Amino acid sequence: MSIYVFALLIGIIAGLRALTAPAAVSWAALLGWLPVENSWAAFMGYRYTPYIFTLLAVVELVTDQFPSTPARTVPQQFAARVFSGALCGAVIGAASGPWIGGLIVGAIGAVIGTLGGYGARKRLVAATGGRDLPIALLEDAVAIVGAYLIVREAL
Repeated sequence: MSIYVFALLIGIIAGLRALTAPAAVSWAALLGWLPVENSWAAFMGYRYTPYIFTLLAVVELVTDQFPSTPARTVPQQFAARVFSGALCGAVIGAASGPWIGGLIVGAIGAVIGTLGGYGARKRLVAATGGRDLPIALLEDAVAIVGAYLIVREAL
């Protein structure tokens, strides 16, 4: 598969969960699945980076369950997801060279994931009688498993 497909897919994951994507990319860099050690993206594979992103991702997964959490489409949330998708796409691109293309495609994927995930979640919640928690947990699972599969197969 093209590196741009993986950058797009990790961007979609960032659109679903802003911090799950960088956690997965960081673990992939640390484990050598994404060879970025001689690039600007080397920091993603530093010893503590995956732990920091994983902690932040867990906090995000927990706080997403709170009713007071703003929708992913508010400007701050939307921008964070686009930034995350762009960063992760660029890191995947840096592993094989074309990081700028990965950055652009990752950002596009984040827009798709943000808007598509929002729409899908609203429809699924409505279809289940307004029960948000099971759908939120399903979305968490899709993001985590999807991120793992994407970074494992990216190169």
